[in-house]
Amino acid sequence: MSADASVIATGKHFIDGNEACAEGAIAAGCRFAAGYPITPSTEVVEHLSRRFPLIGGMFIQMEDEIASSICFQGAVWSGIKAMTVTSGPGLSLMTEHIGLAAMTETPSLFVDVQRSGPSTGLPTLPAQQDVMQARWGSHGDYEIIALAPSSPQECFDYTITAFNLAETYRVPVLFMMDEITGHMLGKVTIPRAEEIEVVPRTFTQRPVGAYLPYALHDGKAIPEMVRFGMGHRIHTTGLTHDERGYPAMNPETQDLLVRRLCSKILDHVEEISIYKETEVEGSDVTVVAFGITASVAAHAVNLARKKNMKVGLLHLTTLWPFNDRLVREVADNTRAIIVAELNLGQMVHEVRRSVCDKVPVHLLSHAGGSIIEPETILAKIEEVAP
Repeated sequence: MSADASVIATGKHFIDGNEACAEGAIAAGCRFAAGYPITPSTEVVEHLSRRFPLIGGMFIQMEDEIASSICFQGAVWSGIKAMTVTSGPGLSLMTEHIGLAAMTETPSLFVDVQRSGPSTGLPTLPAQQDVMQARWGSHGDYEIIALAPSSPQECFDYTITAFNLAETYRVPVLFMMDEITGHMLGKVTIPRAEEIEVVPRTFTQRPVGAYLPYALHDGKAIPEMVRFGMGHRIHTTGLTHDERGYPAMNPETQDLLVRRLCSKILDHVEEISIYKETEVEGSDVTVVAFGITASVAAHAVNLARKKNMKVGLLHLTTLWPFNDRLVREVADNTRAIIVAELNLGQMVHEVRRSVCDKVPVHLLSHAGGSIIEPETILAKIEEVAP
């Protein structure tokens, strides 16, 4: 299905990543957002608050992040695509509702424009410190999807992808921007509507009385949805539930339900994974990075190649689910790995786990507040090269 041509701002724009994210949401069919202002994400909802009234959408500023993260899920169950937007401290408040979205299988988008923490930290400066919080912030066993764009163009493109993944798998998706990506100005090309692929909400065609909100049909691992007003009487809850959505307080139902919630993501890691792999095979060193750090690393890798060094780059866009197969193959084709990230070491643990000591894995990082300069990455490449 193509995007709605009547609302697409087709053409070339010079905008920042936050505005590009907002335009991507509109192109994906989002027509409702709830949020609470927080640096450095506020421009996303500011842009939506200007655009939505012109296209039949609505932004509502809630009293806090907790209210925002539950309000927009109610909008999803009314039948529309919806999102919320925040930064690290707000994401901390929203994590209970990420778990609720996973349990109720509510297709939802949480945009997190990362800043340096913990607590209030450095509100106006960059970090990539929310990676593990995105995956493990709520309690219990569940799987989510998390994407990390590295440019304003990717903020537009991958916001659409994030909504499409949320609809396909009925899962909360986290869009992990960072302050630099969110505030960086750049050329963003918005294609014509017919060139934008949008996954629509698929509603059940089963008659009233024959529909169960969490029943599986035709071998699918993902149940069909309804919206308010279709005539169905349904029950949805964060409690362990049966096919009717009614609480079912027994270990058998818990095991069956939670395994399905996890497997619908883990069985599709390859389809969900987005990455760019450049000259990894036969390299002496491969740099693994994501978000703005991947853009900086690409420049550092080019500097190393000008010195006739064999250096590869693995640019991760999909952070969760983590693609173990991909990283193991990188380890089979390089002699050392550097993980560059704006934190004191988060994604490096997943890389080391996947590599299983096949090659040395080195961390290059700091606690946020500025980018890792390309010259710093180049120096690390020269240090660890065999």
